[in-house]
Amino acid sequence: MSTKELTIGFVGNPNCGKTTLFNAYTGANLKVANWPGVTVEKKEGAMRLHDETYRLVDLPGTYSLTSYTMEETVTRQYILSDDVDVIVDVVDASALERNLYLTLQLMELGKPVVLALNMMDIVQERGMEIDFHRLPEMLGIPCVPVSARRRTGLEILIHTVAHHQDKALGEKIIHHHDPEESRHKDAEEHHKYYAMVYSDEIEDKIDEIGERLKEAYPDMENLRWHAIKILENDQEVKERHPLDLTDLLDQDYEKEIINQKFGFIEEVIGECVANRTRKAESTDRTDRLLTHPVLGLPVFLLIMGLVFFLTFTVGDWLKGYFEIALDWLTEAAVGGLTAVGAGEMLISLITNGIIAGVGGILTFLPNIFILFLALAFLEDSGYMARVAYVMDGIMGRIGLSGRAFLPMLLGFGCTVPAVMASRVLEDRRDRMKTILITPFMSCSARLPIYVMFSELFFGERAMIVAFSMYVLGLFMAILSAFVMKFLDRGRESDMLLIELPEYKTPNAHTIYVYVSEKVKDYLSKAGTTIFVASIVMWLVMNFGFHGYTSDMDQSFGAALGRVLVPVFAPIGLGYWQIVLALISGIAAKEVVVSSCSVLFGIGNVTTEAGMANLFGLLGSMGFGPLNACALMVFCLLYVPCMAAVATIRRETGSWRWTGAMAAFQLTVAWVTAFAVYQAGSWFL
Repeated sequence: MSTKELTIGFVGNPNCGKTTLFNAYTGANLKVANWPGVTVEKKEGAMRLHDETYRLVDLPGTYSLTSYTMEETVTRQYILSDDVDVIVDVVDASALERNLYLTLQLMELGKPVVLALNMMDIVQERGMEIDFHRLPEMLGIPCVPVSARRRTGLEILIHTVAHHQDKALGEKIIHHHDPEESRHKDAEEHHKYYAMVYSDEIEDKIDEIGERLKEAYPDMENLRWHAIKILENDQEVKERHPLDLTDLLDQDYEKEIINQKFGFIEEVIGECVANRTRKAESTDRTDRLLTHPVLGLPVFLLIMGLVFFLTFTVGDWLKGYFEIALDWLTEAAVGGLTAVGAGEMLISLITNGIIAGVGGILTFLPNIFILFLALAFLEDSGYMARVAYVMDGIMGRIGLSGRAFLPMLLGFGCTVPAVMASRVLEDRRDRMKTILITPFMSCSARLPIYVMFSELFFGERAMIVAFSMYVLGLFMAILSAFVMKFLDRGRESDMLLIELPEYKTPNAHTIYVYVSEKVKDYLSKAGTTIFVASIVMWLVMNFGFHGYTSDMDQSFGAALGRVLVPVFAPIGLGYWQIVLALISGIAAKEVVVSSCSVLFGIGNVTTEAGMANLFGLLGSMGFGPLNACALMVFCLLYVPCMAAVATIRRETGSWRWTGAMAAFQLTVAWVTAFAVYQAGSWFL
């Protein structure tokens, strides 16, 4: 049995299947999608095989070891540390030419590297052939074919890693360079130990810089890698290990080094890969429509419209069964508590507080499930990367890269990972602007609000009204970014460089992991945040200055709500119950629905009888379709939940900026709701 736990770092280009491979080994349920930018911080897991323990680390995707974005910085710093024993370079075997650039950089670190040729199923489908004998000869490292999706080759890969852990340098490398033709003094040794050997001029400079580094920093490891990075004018390396090289460095050699690397890659591909020119014609045909400069955006809106059609039709059909179960539970609770002689206060707390609040939210689970199922299919199929590509033109006009749209897309699921995904942006100002506008995207927590109020007041047009909230959120995010563009006049937005993965049939396991995690999060929130919020809301609404009261008009909540009514009256929400529901929604947006159940004293507000009851109560107060529309708009745009606010604080590192963000979003929400309500009042 090994006395030392082996640490394996999984490194690779974005969208190479690295996280899928990590999940296959560890059983972790990390988010996996067929579009780049998913992993934004390193994840750790463990596995045991033949009494050996392996510590696995999933690192953010990176195209090179030059740190531009936060995710690239995380990857570079970790693999340069002493924590990692073996690097597993996960590559998309169907796009080997693009992936090998990072491989060559990793090999120059002097650490053990194993090449995992992932997506071999796609290689076979496309009729490509890879020479698995010649490839490791030319690279000097083990090359293992695997398919993370089909879970083939996994045990061979981990065995190879275990046997390769002490071999920083491979066996003698056999490639086309002829050392006898080289004038370099150490040409034979270089070709023996290094796959990537540069021109004589560059090799001379690498050797000279390496000697000076060794003299100045005797304990430095990876001398060759550091020397190459200095030649590439890597600022981090030059600042950390300063040297006077004015007599040696007459130019920036980065471009030449890159060109020579790709020259060697072409040589490797020419010898080791056959039938690589055969293209996936179906992908090209589909992209002519989905990435069309004019039709791409309407198609995206049409697809999202279909998602909401399924969310409402199938989701509402399933929701009916949940409502029946909720009715039965409420009646059983009342009957049981009455039978044991429970007091009025306890019965009210359990039925009108806990069951009404938490149960009302759980009835929306089918709608949430359908939404996440549809989004999971779109992500794993490879379509979401196309959406970012289509939006690049629009994002460029508002001063952001199309890459900023990736976090915004994640916002359709949850604001927390969406804010964290802003790390894929290189420029800090772009990150801050993206964090500011991402909460305008409708997260899944807002869906129960849209479903309840749109079905309550708009009947057959409920789906269209709810879908319009998602479109409005997207529009407000783009409009806000456009306004902020004037603060950065003269600054060009970065060009979008994004991989468009080949379309694939969504993987059942990936879909299961994605949807089950989202449902689990939803249920967890119902059992914690919403449970506590329902009890707090019941206490606020059933206690006043004179103690317990069954008259909510005399409660603390009513008093607080009435104080704020003048602020909300101009936007059509001048009802203390609605004001209080909106305040409670800061804890979690779903709480707005559960609070309405408590505030209006309706046990099962989401059932047919409960909806009719609520409709009658709201109607008697003068609350109609226009008020409902203003309410949904305000819920769409005002401050996100507390978890999202805490994440924004952590990502920005500033409470002042976070507070300014909250004030900005409250202002936008109030002004937009005001415009909707006042304009509607004028025309209706």
